[in-house]
Amino acid sequence: MNPAAEIGVIGGSGLYALLDGAVEHEVSTPYGAPSDPITVAQVGDRRVAFLPRHGRDHRYPPHKIPYQANLWALRALGVRQVVAPCAVGGLRPELGPGTFVVPDQLIDRTSGRAQTYYDTGAIHVNFADPYCPDGRRAVLAAAGPVDPVDGGTMVVVEGPRFSTRAESRWFTSIGGTIVNMTGHPEAVLARELGLCYTSIALVTDLDAGVEGDHGVTMEEVFRVFADNTERLRGVLLDAVTRLPAERTCPCATALDGLKLPIELP
Repeated sequence: MNPAAEIGVIGGSGLYALLDGAVEHEVSTPYGAPSDPITVAQVGDRRVAFLPRHGRDHRYPPHKIPYQANLWALRALGVRQVVAPCAVGGLRPELGPGTFVVPDQLIDRTSGRAQTYYDTGAIHVNFADPYCPDGRRAVLAAAGPVDPVDGGTMVVVEGPRFSTRAESRWFTSIGGTIVNMTGHPEAVLARELGLCYTSIALVTDLDAGVEGDHGVTMEEVFRVFADNTERLRGVLLDAVTRLPAERTCPCATALDGLKLPIELP
């Protein structure tokens, strides 16, 4: 049976629709329902699935997103490559609102989230490089006109509150470039399913400890994301056509040699 889709896009805050003329798929998983029905459409010669991370009505806060169900549902539809746009705070003064960053590293500061499919057996998946190298190249090429930052470390916090100034300064001191609330466990769950995963981050604000006399507000984040939605949409639609049709990256063989305790879709 041909897969319904080969590429998945997981939309972040403010990106609740992407594809025109899409067919909606209801997918059930052993981990419950995904955030929303998944829409699938043709983009060039690729079949692309879109899933709004928070749901179309933004009903799921970062710590309540059904991450396991989301990635499982995409794989069940045939997806093997995922592009994941998200809103982030900048941890460096030069990364102002409207900047695009394609991170290459991640620091997990979340707590209490289910972050694995493998609760039995010794299943240790290589996660040294969280993002797909081929996916990053495709996104960087597609984002060329918006002058993206190539590389950087995403610090992922539990939320839903924003950081204190002290936390923000600390994140910078340990090598953080941007800060976000949804990049983990999404990235590691993708790796555990043998999926390619690439993040494209839109800076919506400078984090509290960087500069300025006011803290981050939700209104500011949503306003900047809305102002840049069409730019982001253009990058995503271009990026999915640039992803390699055949996977030769390390993500494709991440599960080789491991005796998995569950059967993957």
